[in-house]
Amino acid sequence: MKFKILLLGSGELGKEFAIAAKRYGQTVIAVDSYAGAPAMQVADQFEVIDMLDAAALDMVVAKHQPNIIVPEIEAIRTERFYDYEAQGIQVVPSAKAANFTMNRKAIRDLAAQKVGVRTAPYRYATSLEELKQGVAFCGYPCVVKPLMSSSGKGQSVIRTEADIETAWTYAMEGSRGDLKEVIVEGFINFDYEITLLTVTQQNGPTLFCAPIGHRQERGDYQESWQPMPMNPDHLAEAQDMAARVTQELGGAGIWGVEFFITPEGAYFSELSPRPHDTGMVTLAGTQNLNEFELHARAVLGLPISEIRQLQNGASAVVLAQHNSNSAPSFAGLDLVLQDPNTEVRIFGKPTMRPYRRMAVALRFGTESVEELVQKAKLDAASIQILE
Repeated sequence: MKFKILLLGSGELGKEFAIAAKRYGQTVIAVDSYAGAPAMQVADQFEVIDMLDAAALDMVVAKHQPNIIVPEIEAIRTERFYDYEAQGIQVVPSAKAANFTMNRKAIRDLAAQKVGVRTAPYRYATSLEELKQGVAFCGYPCVVKPLMSSSGKGQSVIRTEADIETAWTYAMEGSRGDLKEVIVEGFINFDYEITLLTVTQQNGPTLFCAPIGHRQERGDYQESWQPMPMNPDHLAEAQDMAARVTQELGGAGIWGVEFFITPEGAYFSELSPRPHDTGMVTLAGTQNLNEFELHARAVLGLPISEIRQLQNGASAVVLAQHNSNSAPSFAGLDLVLQDPNTEVRIFGKPTMRPYRRMAVALRFGTESVEELVQKAKLDAASIQILE
């Protein structure tokens, strides 16, 4: 069993997936918009293209003739996936899933209207005037997000009328690709957020990882921990919603399904058909298989009989503070790694910009997740990024 995998998106999540796929003996071609991307450093071959250019994407597919296409980012001409699938190429999880979930409009309408899961009230806007109308419908406070973005870019909270124009401008700046449209969501008074990693298989039941809690700043995750202590009934409700939405989209792979948890229960928020950034906590050995290994097995049709929670874990990101076109080096690892329950993953990104994720600190053990988060944060703060 040897397949050629075309990996569309080669950041830190793509890198870990490539490592997992290589361990199962597969050939990986890593694709991104810049040379030296993390996954390119461990792949068999690489290509540098604009994945929003349909002709360039078609050319790469024709050149390499992959068995499997694994999208790892949003900014891809995903409508081309239907044609690739018709050619006999396996698109992960499926052409429909990849196309729908790269756009918040498609996935929200499918979840709320077709599947009927509980979501926040919402509206769409393609102009400042439509945004004002959406805010009037959803009320204050409300959340504005570009329909296509990643890592929370362009996301903000509108609390007063004076915030609307600023939110529109910020959303347009954070939007990926050529889609200039936003979703406005009513604010959910939630107790906490979770990511529910959901695994669908080619020949097996849908499985769930223990829920992952996380904290965000600027719309991007800063720390995550597993398991997130929560009401078993609310967890069961979230699992049911995740199973229904992923079944409707079809295909095999891991999904990062996000929920707001309120005293009344779970509200569906978002869904990514790939490993999730908050799921990097699974690199801390919290499970028998981390999220990238689970994705690789599901993609390749290998059986996953169970997902076992082995220990508590936490992750904290290490962020760049300024711009640099030079590949950075890191100091402080010798101090951080003195503790046997600590690990660090350096992503290998060739350039820096403020708040760009450059590494992650991992903590694991028998302590509470609250204690592990604090230790992971201290570890992350102890790592210095040097030019």
